[in-house]
Amino acid sequence: MHVRRNDIIQVVAGDDSGKTGKILDVITKQNRVIVEGINYIQKHVKRSEKNQQGGRVQMEAPIQASNVLVVCQNKNCEKSGKGVRTGRKFLDNGDKIRVCYKCGSEIIAPD
Repeated sequence: MHVRRNDIIQVVAGDDSGKTGKILDVITKQNRVIVEGINYIQKHVKRSEKNQQGGRVQMEAPIQASNVLVVCQNKNCEKSGKGVRTGRKFLDNGDKIRVCYKCGSEIIAPD
């Protein structure tokens, strides 16, 4: 999958198109991601010890990973702050890194 947890992404398709957010969780088997502040739904929760009041709870729902692009953080890139396609590059020591297709800079996921 081209995205990882804690990546800053931009939504490119759907109701939330153009919005940016941070990936909270990646569901690889379903090829979906949960993004902070994107695709809110109302979930009806039964009253319990954990949730004393019950009722409707607003939470993020997963979206297709194909509908998001990683945001390039390089200030010199023409797509800086926008979603970019990513590629893979192998270093001399055998490590694999993700790079921006436009500028070739390494994409690092903030922790």
